[in-house]
Amino acid sequence: MEDQREALRKIITTLAVKNEEIQSFIYSLKQMLLNVEANSAKVQEDLETEFQSLLSVLEELKEGMLMKIKQDRASRTYELQNQLAACTRALESSEELLETANQTLQATERGDFPQVGACEAARRLVTMAPAFRLSLKAKVSDNMSHLMVDFAQERKMLQALKFLPVPSAPVIDLAESLVADNCVTLAWRMPDEDSKIDHYVLEYRRTNFEGPPRLKEDQPWMVVEGIRQTEWTLTGLKFDMKFMNFRVKACNKAVAGEFSEPVTLETPAFMFRLDASTSHQNLRVDELSVEWDAMGGKVQDIKAREKDGKGRTASPVNSPARGTPSPKRMPLGRGGRDRFTAESYTVLGDTLIDGGEQYWEVRYEPDSKAFGVGVAYRSLGRFEQLGKTAASWCLHVNNWLQLSFTAKHANKVKALDAPVPDCLGVHCDFHQGLLSFYNARTKQLLHTFKAKFTQPLLPAFTVWCGSFHVTTGLQVPSSVRCLQKRGSATSSSNTSLT
Repeated sequence: MEDQREALRKIITTLAVKNEEIQSFIYSLKQMLLNVEANSAKVQEDLETEFQSLLSVLEELKEGMLMKIKQDRASRTYELQNQLAACTRALESSEELLETANQTLQATERGDFPQVGACEAARRLVTMAPAFRLSLKAKVSDNMSHLMVDFAQERKMLQALKFLPVPSAPVIDLAESLVADNCVTLAWRMPDEDSKIDHYVLEYRRTNFEGPPRLKEDQPWMVVEGIRQTEWTLTGLKFDMKFMNFRVKACNKAVAGEFSEPVTLETPAFMFRLDASTSHQNLRVDELSVEWDAMGGKVQDIKAREKDGKGRTASPVNSPARGTPSPKRMPLGRGGRDRFTAESYTVLGDTLIDGGEQYWEVRYEPDSKAFGVGVAYRSLGRFEQLGKTAASWCLHVNNWLQLSFTAKHANKVKALDAPVPDCLGVHCDFHQGLLSFYNARTKQLLHTFKAKFTQPLLPAFTVWCGSFHVTTGLQVPSSVRCLQKRGSATSSSNTSLT
C-alpha cells in the first residue's frame, strides 16, 4: 500500500510539474501572439515609410527633370523668336528696297534716270538690304530627345525588390590578417556580393588555448560595433595570454547574420611579473611596480618577516586571472624577502629567458636617485649590485649629486652619449647573444651588449630612493627588429662592454 501511495505521489508531482510547464508554454504562446501583432504592425509601418520615402525621391526627381525641360524650352523659344523677328524685319526692308529697285529700273528704261545715278542706286540697294547679312540657319534645334528618360532598368530593379535577407556569415581571411606591434589587423570578406550590408560587429577575447574557441572560457568576448569596412585593426593590446579568438558577423538595417567561423591567432609576447621573494627589504613590490621604502630595512621588520616568511611561498602564479602559468616561470619563495641585501637594491623577474627574442619596457620616476634595468643570471649574489659582476648586464641612471647615464657589466662602465629617456625598452635576443636598450618612445638605440649567455636570464631591476613600473606582454616592435637587422655596424660601435 505504501508503495502505491509513493507511486501515486510521484505521478501527482510529475503531473503538477507538467501542468506548470503547459501553463508557462500557454503564457509564452499568448505573448508570442501579442508580439506577432505588434511586430507585424511595426514592419508594415516601416514598409509604408520606406515606400513613401521612395515616392518622395521620385517626385523630387520628377520635379527636377520637368524644370529642366521647361528651362530648355524657354531658352530655345527665346532664341527662335528673336531670330524670327530679325528675319521678319529684314523681309520687310527687302520688299521696300525691291520696290525702289523696280521703280529705278523702269526710270532707266524710259531714259529719265542718268547712267551714273542708276549705278549709285544699285550700290545702295545692295548695301542697305539686311537680308544679305542674315544667316538662314536656325540658331537652336527643335530636337528635345536629349531630355528623354528610360526607366526600364530601374523598373526591373523595383520589380525585383524583396524583403531584406539575413546576411550570410563573413569569412575571415587569415592570409590578409596580421599580428604585430601589439596590434591585430583582421580582414574578412562576404561570400556573396549583393548583401546590402550596413555594418559589421567584431568580437574578440584572449585565451591560452590553441584551436577552436572553447564554450567555457573565463575571458569574456569584447565587442567592436559599427565597422563599415571589411577590415579592422585593434591597437594598444596587452598580450598577456598566448592566443586570441576572433569572430565577425554582418548586419543590414533589419537583422544581424550568424557569426563567422571563429579563428584563433597566436599572440606571442614576453609576459612576466616581479618576484617579490627576490627583492631587497627596502623595495615594496606590487606585481609590476616597485617603490623604495626607507623603513623596510628596520631590524625588527626583518625579524618579523623572517619569522613569518619561513617556508612561505609568494602568491601563486596560477591564479584564474593569469591563465596557465609559463613552464619557464621560476618557483617562488626563497626563504623570505631577503634575496638581496646591503646596498644591492635589486628585484628579479619571475620568468626565465632561455631562447628566442623578448622585449619589455620600464618607466621609472625621474626623481629616483638611482635606477638600473637589465638582465642577470639567477646566480647573482645577494650582496652583488646589478652590472658590477659578470652575471649581470644593465643600463644605469645615477641622479645623485650629478646625473650620469652608463652601461655596466662585470664592473666595467661606459658613459652613454644620449639624453636619458623616461621610458626604456629592453630587447634580449638570447641565441644571438644580444641585449639592446632603446628609448621606448622614439626607438632610438642607446646601447647593445654582445655576450655569449651560458645560463638562462632573468629580467633584473634596481632602484634607490625612487620607483619604477614595468610593462610586459609586449611583442618585439617592428622598428626594433629592423634596427637589429640593418644595424649590426651601429650596434658594434656601441658595444665596448661584453
